[in-house]
Amino acid sequence: MTVHSQGAVTSAPQDAPPKSDGLPETPAPATGPRPTPPRGGGKSLPTGWLPYLLVAPAVLALATLLLYPLIKNVILSLQDINKIEFIQRKYPFAGLDNYTELLGDTNFWTVVVRSFGFTLANVALIMVLGSLIGILLNKLGKKMRLVLSMALVMAWAMPIVASVQVFRWLFDEQFGVMNWVMRTAGFSGYEQHNWMETGLSTMVIVTILVVWGSIPFVALNMYAGLTTVGAELYEAARMDGANGWQTFWKIVFPNLKPFFLITTFLEVIWVFKAFTQVYAMNKGGPDRASEILPVFAYVEGQSQAHYGLAAAISVLTIVILVIVMSFYFRLILKQEEEQ
Repeated sequence: MTVHSQGAVTSAPQDAPPKSDGLPETPAPATGPRPTPPRGGGKSLPTGWLPYLLVAPAVLALATLLLYPLIKNVILSLQDINKIEFIQRKYPFAGLDNYTELLGDTNFWTVVVRSFGFTLANVALIMVLGSLIGILLNKLGKKMRLVLSMALVMAWAMPIVASVQVFRWLFDEQFGVMNWVMRTAGFSGYEQHNWMETGLSTMVIVTILVVWGSIPFVALNMYAGLTTVGAELYEAARMDGANGWQTFWKIVFPNLKPFFLITTFLEVIWVFKAFTQVYAMNKGGPDRASEILPVFAYVEGQSQAHYGLAAAISVLTIVILVIVMSFYFRLILKQEEEQ
């Protein structure tokens, strides 16, 4: 019974639990479902191992398809293997003789210089023309943008060997369109003119082919990047009296700097190792005057049967490309730190 100050008497509820004298209350057990222990009594894997397990198949595939051939190629570059050794299955160890022979060969350094010049010319033309076409896509109306985009995609999707054959027909000595165009324009000396008579003219034709096939990638990505630039930035530049060139350098380029860095990075890799276009056009001729490093390695290995020397050329090509790309890696990392 409980007596209040007013004298009223009330009865305590009969189902109230009695209070303990100074003892802590024990919390009620949880009523939710209990975790099921792993079957077979085994322990579950730590949470930190899960990302590595998910990536492991991809790493294993890359090691099988890329790392193992690379290691075998390095081993081959340290051996003196020509046609006789290949037939007899003898693989004599040569050490660094193949590398010493290449570094002392003037033809190798000529090919290296030609490869750098070819890469520089192609990447510059691809980035400039691709960026201009990307800006044009951003300025065109919906219908014309669709037509131009479809044309770019079709040019990009065309197989390399098929495009080489088209260019060989355009510059054909007897039935080529370019000879007809030059004669129609009033130029003399273009009756059965051989456009691939010299290594320089062959490289010019290959450059046109590579630029034509690479522009769509840059143009479409440039257009996609321009759609992320806010319209208010263009409006502010227009109110400040900026022309198109100033708008590009003050607004477009700073906002799309990561795009230009990564696209240039990819184009340098793709152009530097361009093999199909150069070899299918004229097999590195005439007189091996249009060879770049990948073609030079192929000709030495397959045509000349200098397998160890060809492997050394490919290893040096990778080393040169890694050294050149290290500067772009530094720029990309610096850009990420600034952001």
